Amino acid sequence: MKPTLLILAAGIGSRYGGIKQMDKIGPSGESIIDYSVFDAIKAGFGKVVFVLNPKIIKDFKAVYEPRLSGKIETAYVLQEIDNIPAGVSFNPERIKPWGTGHAVLVAKEVVNTPFAVINADDFYGREAFEVISAFLSERGNAETHYAMVGYQLENTLSENGSVSRGICSTKNSLLTDVVERTKIYRTEGRIVFEEEDKENPIDEKSLVSMNFWGFTPKYFEQSEAGFADFIRENAQQLKAEFYIPYVVNKLITKGDADVRVLESHDHWFGVTYQEDKPVTIAKVKELVQNGVYPENLWK
Repeated sequence: MKPTLLILAAGIGSRYGGIKQMDKIGPSGESIIDYSVFDAIKAGFGKVVFVLNPKIIKDFKAVYEPRLSGKIETAYVLQEIDNIPAGVSFNPERIKPWGTGHAVLVAKEVVNTPFAVINADDFYGREAFEVISAFLSERGNAETHYAMVGYQLENTLSENGSVSRGICSTKNSLLTDVVERTKIYRTEGRIVFEEEDKENPIDEKSLVSMNFWGFTPKYFEQSEAGFADFIRENAQQLKAEFYIPYVVNKLITKGDADVRVLESHDHWFGVTYQEDKPVTIAKVKELVQNGVYPENLWK
């Protein structure tokens, strides 16, 4: 049973200033998504599911359906703000959907194998897809043995501003806790995270989550219960989000699941900021020149 790749591509990119999911960074017009799907196919994934914003789905499908036709099975789902449990009303002034945990949930009806979750705008490297594909290929749909690909913090920073990362604690290669830090950056030769306007130092070797998870379909059932509680408590909030680590921490704490940490030694890069784009283009060009990728992925 081949695993499924679930790509979270519903964000509009307020810090980036555009629809970065489709931004061209490869020599033949490829986006980061193209490289992720290419690596996933090589690693043995059999299907890709895109979670999209209604505003971009038409343009998105026009680009990716021709590219991926005949190469991998595809499906598209929408993350919409009103996709919440019946009988719950939310603040009419809210604009954003409900976060990464909610984005995973909206794909429930089209994912029927163990699956990996990634962000659309992060370049994870081939090693990550290989290790998580091997893990998922051994899982049954009802298992609660999950996985996360972890990176060293120093390999995941942007030179152009702060980033959000899940700081991980582990024991015997199993995840024990993830703490979401939303403002991490380098300053004066050290790495810090900002909280309540105070800078706090953090070890550059810290293991972090880049939102690369491996689950089975059992996860939908488990996270659905958590989202029902979350939305009842936060429906009137304008910015509260249901993050994947929120679900994972609860499952670990209750003993309802375990999460194996699969470490990657690759350097992350991506397009959090518009200024990241030239750096990303240069890094992809180098990978092509070194023979890691062909000049035209889908030729």
